[in-house]
Amino acid sequence: MLVRVHAAALNACDWHVLRGDPYVARLMGEVGLTKPKFKHRVDGVDGAGVVEAVGANVRGLQPGEEVLGWFQGSCAEYAGAAVDRVVPKPARLTFEQAAAVTMAGETALRAIRGIGQVQAGHPVLINGTAGGVGSFAVQIAAALGAEVTGMQAPATSSSFARSAPHTSSTT
Repeated sequence: MLVRVHAAALNACDWHVLRGDPYVARLMGEVGLTKPKFKHRVDGVDGAGVVEAVGANVRGLQPGEEVLGWFQGSCAEYAGAAVDRVVPKPARLTFEQAAAVTMAGETALRAIRGIGQVQAGHPVLINGTAGGVGSFAVQIAAALGAEVTGMQAPATSSSFARSAPHTSSTT
């Protein structure tokens, strides 16, 4: 599908692709041995925008629909996206807020719900609560009813971590 990008978010993945590291990724052919591969010439994988066009076999998403997800080259005006990597954008989120959800939100969700199998009452320690993944992890764990303790650098405000229910915060 083709998406007109309204907002893009940059994160560590984009930095690694730009730098070509870890170096083993160059040998595996993902980012290009000496320069970026064609698919990585425009930065960005997280985005939010409006569907411009869909293929004949696409069901569930229509042109004009607001979406967020993994857009290859999200820093461009238009980006391609696989249908299974895009979801409708919640109306309450701005495009800028929605663009920041994909990588950090999915990483936190997989860690808390998938790998950690966190449930109500479980104690959870989250290191780096002020970062992208950490801020989502706090919210997801708290929503599941876990007893969350958050950690971040002393120079970072801890008010966010303390604001979620079932949480405490340390520096």
